[in-house]
Amino acid sequence: MIRTSGSRLWAGVGLTCALALGSWGFMGCGNNNGGQAQFTDTPTSGTVPIAVDATFEPILKSHVDTFQKLYTSAHVTASYKPEQEVMRDLLDDSVRLVVVGRPLLPDEKTVFDQLKIVPRVTHVATDGVAIIVHPSNPDSLLTMAQLRDIFTGAKTKWSQLGGKKSQPGDINVVFDQNRSSTAHYVQDSVARGAALIKQAFASESNPKLIEYVASHPNAIGVIGVNWISDQDDAQVQSFLRQVRVVGVSRSATPTKPEDYVQPFQAYLATKTYPLQRKVYIISREARAGLGTGFASFVAGNKGQLIFLKSGLMPATGQVRLVQANAE
Repeated sequence: MIRTSGSRLWAGVGLTCALALGSWGFMGCGNNNGGQAQFTDTPTSGTVPIAVDATFEPILKSHVDTFQKLYTSAHVTASYKPEQEVMRDLLDDSVRLVVVGRPLLPDEKTVFDQLKIVPRVTHVATDGVAIIVHPSNPDSLLTMAQLRDIFTGAKTKWSQLGGKKSQPGDINVVFDQNRSSTAHYVQDSVARGAALIKQAFASESNPKLIEYVASHPNAIGVIGVNWISDQDDAQVQSFLRQVRVVGVSRSATPTKPEDYVQPFQAYLATKTYPLQRKVYIISREARAGLGTGFASFVAGNKGQLIFLKSGLMPATGQVRLVQANAE
């Protein structure tokens, strides 16, 4: 169920996926170890390394922590890295499983074909890419066309955006890290393949990005929605006090404030928010090991409820929309 009260929307989902380990199954899809390695882990015990796109760190930490509390003999060792490093770890067999914001690319599929491995790709949630600015910046409503001009360098000053009142000075674009998935997403989906502005700055991490935008009035930052979506989390509340989340419009000529939407859960569910992407688990595990067990948990009922609570949109669920007018 999705409700709206005033300008804020949230969602409730009746989940229909199978519980925990049953949703993925345990049939192998190839052998990436030539039959030589001896494994001691099971779907609920042992140790497994995984790699996670750093833009999904908050939500995947919740999954790892919950899984390990439920299965006390399981140890999921997660490393949080830029997207390119995560995929490199998967391809060179440093990890059995990754969490990323895109499916496999053609050249990555070719590598697995050569290894005679059939990787398992599962959509587990829908995330968004949030645009954030300094709280003092009056330009907090932007169109996709304006964002394209900003990220490609076609417009380099806030005054060029045409607002009645604009932030003075140059636009200072900042991403979370080099080779990050958010930069990749912006280039593909916002800039439409065009080169990004050369003056863009890469901070060391997502918290550092928020800190930078909070202390630089001219900055505009790009961050994964799950860093700011769980408003019951004290750290998220702190982040939201430091920055302003931009409302984005698909229309190049919006006529009213309602044409701009922020990345609330309901707008992800209805696909109204323009900057959204899917979250995938990609596994190369060819047996019923701990990687399969963890993936089944994330794709199953308990894992999907964690996505729901965090403010993202679970991949599996039945959604009912309800309009609740503010009085």
